[in-house]
Amino acid sequence: MKLDPKVYQLEFFREKGFTRKQCRVCGEYFWTLNPDQEHCNDAPCVEYYFWELPRVRGLSVRDARRKFIEFFKRHGHEYVEPRPVVARWREDLYLTIASIVAFQPHVTSGIVPPPANPLVIVQPCIRLEDIDFVGLTIGRHLTSFEMGGHHAFNYPDKTVYWKEETVRFAFEFFTKELGIPEDMVTFKESWWEGGGNAGPSFEVTVGGLELATLVFMQYRVVDGKYEPMDIRVVDTGYGIERIAWFSQDVPTAFHAIYGELLDEFRKLLGVAEPPRELLWGAARAAGRLDPEDPESVERYYQVVAERAGLSIREARELLGREAALYTLLDHTKTIALMLGDGIVPSNTGEGYLARLVIRRALRTLRRLGADIELAVLVERQARYWGADYYPRLLSHLDYILRVVRLEEERYSKTLERGLREVTKLLKRKKKLSIDDLITLYDSHGVPPDMVAEAASKLGVNVDVPHNFYALVAKKHGASGAVAREVEEKPKLPRDIEEWARGFPATRRLFHENPYAREFTANLLGVRGSHVILDATLFYPTGGGQLHDTGVLRLCGEEYRVLRVEKVGDVVVHVLDREPSCSSGEAWGRIDWDRRYRLMRHHTAVHVLLGAARRVLGDHVWQAGAEKTPEKARLDITHYELPSREEIRKIEELANSAILARIHVDIEEIDRNTAEKLYGFRIYQGGVPMTPRLRIVRIGDWDVEACFGTHVANTAEIGAIKIVNVEKLQDGVVRFEIVAGSEVARYAASLEDKLDTIASIVGGGRGEAVKRVEKLAEELKEAKRQVSRLRSFLADMLVKSVKATAKSIDGVKVYVMTEELPDENIYREVMLKLSREEPDSITIAVIRRGEDLLMEIGAGSKAAKRVDLRAVAKQLASKGLRGGGKPSHITLYGRGLAEKASKVASEVVEVIASLVSRAGTA
Repeated sequence: MKLDPKVYQLEFFREKGFTRKQCRVCGEYFWTLNPDQEHCNDAPCVEYYFWELPRVRGLSVRDARRKFIEFFKRHGHEYVEPRPVVARWREDLYLTIASIVAFQPHVTSGIVPPPANPLVIVQPCIRLEDIDFVGLTIGRHLTSFEMGGHHAFNYPDKTVYWKEETVRFAFEFFTKELGIPEDMVTFKESWWEGGGNAGPSFEVTVGGLELATLVFMQYRVVDGKYEPMDIRVVDTGYGIERIAWFSQDVPTAFHAIYGELLDEFRKLLGVAEPPRELLWGAARAAGRLDPEDPESVERYYQVVAERAGLSIREARELLGREAALYTLLDHTKTIALMLGDGIVPSNTGEGYLARLVIRRALRTLRRLGADIELAVLVERQARYWGADYYPRLLSHLDYILRVVRLEEERYSKTLERGLREVTKLLKRKKKLSIDDLITLYDSHGVPPDMVAEAASKLGVNVDVPHNFYALVAKKHGASGAVAREVEEKPKLPRDIEEWARGFPATRRLFHENPYAREFTANLLGVRGSHVILDATLFYPTGGGQLHDTGVLRLCGEEYRVLRVEKVGDVVVHVLDREPSCSSGEAWGRIDWDRRYRLMRHHTAVHVLLGAARRVLGDHVWQAGAEKTPEKARLDITHYELPSREEIRKIEELANSAILARIHVDIEEIDRNTAEKLYGFRIYQGGVPMTPRLRIVRIGDWDVEACFGTHVANTAEIGAIKIVNVEKLQDGVVRFEIVAGSEVARYAASLEDKLDTIASIVGGGRGEAVKRVEKLAEELKEAKRQVSRLRSFLADMLVKSVKATAKSIDGVKVYVMTEELPDENIYREVMLKLSREEPDSITIAVIRRGEDLLMEIGAGSKAAKRVDLRAVAKQLASKGLRGGGKPSHITLYGRGLAEKASKVASEVVEVIASLVSRAGTA
């Protein structure tokens, strides 16, 4: 977006005597008090030189965090506790990528007031868009970091503060709190976009290092266009780790962030500290490094090598190992944070992003050649940070380590299978695209460098993009694009939705009294068979709960309500036919038995979720749910299929909650209050974009923001029976349950099945188990006898077939045309003949009704002379379709059973021709 330069001209700059200049390297404009400054003071326009500046020294990450918070608290900002790194309160984003994300879109759009105004927060963030550069740039890029943000929300009728105050705060913080000389602080003009918002910004750079970004969010981005926001937001991001690095006399951000943990990792990974002159040379030169430019990376190694008096090869090797060490420091912290906030690795959503980081860490570990479990490194991170700012890392440590070990085990198995797929693909294609590399990684877990290595052995060149993992992460929604899969519900026709939006909100009688069965209301509008009332007892489909059905009496006639939907706050009833009037009083009655079964099932799902979390762990999160009158399902995040014992325990706990007769409290409360009281666990079934939330609380068992109808006490559920548990996909487990009266119906259906089984095996229900056990033993014995008879018959057939052998240029050809009761006998004979006669080819002719199946197998010597796939190719013209391996093929011919003998002769002729040709060659 082209901006008027006046946007960046501030009274503060005029007062202090700042000059606007243009960077001689990148051409960007900046403001400075230094009359001799010619560059923007930012990488890659200048080398890092901040170590040479006067400044407050020796701040740890903890010190920098505390100093930032205390400064803004002194300047009237209220401290707000940080959010999780998983953006549970948003449906369009997986990870918390910035501090402002905590307030988007509900606060920035004006739906919900901020928890404080102005406020200060230090938010743990995860960004994967630069994951490929971690380690190489010695600290400029991290996947996990802390963002210090002070935010002000300016409403049309109330301005808190804007550009002038924001820049003054930054200048005072850096000069007074950090002791930086005033003429060393540069404000670089910039533009920022993220999370659907945008605005002009200043990047604060000192000594080559960007320490903060000051964004003045004033636009929303809609279809690539910028629309002014009603609320102007001060959105700042101070790099807490960068401030710590800036203050310390250490070469890299990893030294500043991790301290003694860096030394511990060195020992565990066997990475010796490189020469001091090499490390410091790399630290300074990294300021000019553009990791996206291969030529810049090459120049970087050349410069560092020259300064250290090493060859480029030596410098690259030493810095490569150092970068791998830094990568593992960074990634293991990110893994701990992701799993500590309850992510379950999977093939979709945030679970995919966690798996990506874990697998990249595993690959880095293997390339280093370190003989150590990834879980050992992750545990060190959890203990290091858990004692300070992230206590959940310690409380969830067992889960974190178990999942990391499980992922490492799965990755090894996946990799073995994946490399076989790579070989197959490379035999088909002589060039692999980026999409091919991403597919191989997504589907088979094979990293691109391993693909390139396998390809080189086959003479295929593969270009691996320098930002491969960032591309993969972006594809899976890590960059801030709309990502979450939101459960779709049936849509009304578009014209009906538009029509419905013109009505006032429907009074929700189904919430006011979910036990009511009849009601009266006023008819507001009719469009075909669609009806809108001013109030209704009919629950609309939503929150995974099916809609109500029943009758409506309008204009003296009764109509069936077939379906109920919600458009915003307006409820639309879909009737069995078009009403004869469009106004007047309406009377309605819901199908109460159906509604009550829905209520029981919905509350049962909440109870089941609470039980699953208690048995399986705090990482359990609702991944989907559905409630119908007949049954309910609950999909949860979990890393493996629960055992029978765990399932039984979950069911017992759920029923204990029913026996405890826990009261179900429902109240509408302010969103910020709800989040403070209950945390983000309330967003199990979605995130309502409303200032107030309808909270359903079942004692201390479960609490959720929920739109559905519920019973008043868990005792009303009656009972819960888990009827099925299955792995829906990697990282997601589905529970199916019945509750209340449906438990009795389920039991009755089981009794019917048991009676049927009893009548088949003989005797009554009580004897059914023993009789089935006896039948199972008899079946096992029968199978053993059949196996022995099959083997005996196969031996007899081998002798019989050998007597009819045809010799063709040294290759024996056997033909089996006998009709046998078991097709497996043909295959057993074929295997025996191939093993006993390596120079033989066996043809089995098998009739299947009117069709013909042919199995052809070759011994080891015969297979070298004749590739049976060539046989299949020649027989295709004779109506036989199929294929296989050089030593075994399967062919199928429709309607050829009557011509079996003739077809067998033709097959022998084809084989004879190929054998003869091979002999001549």
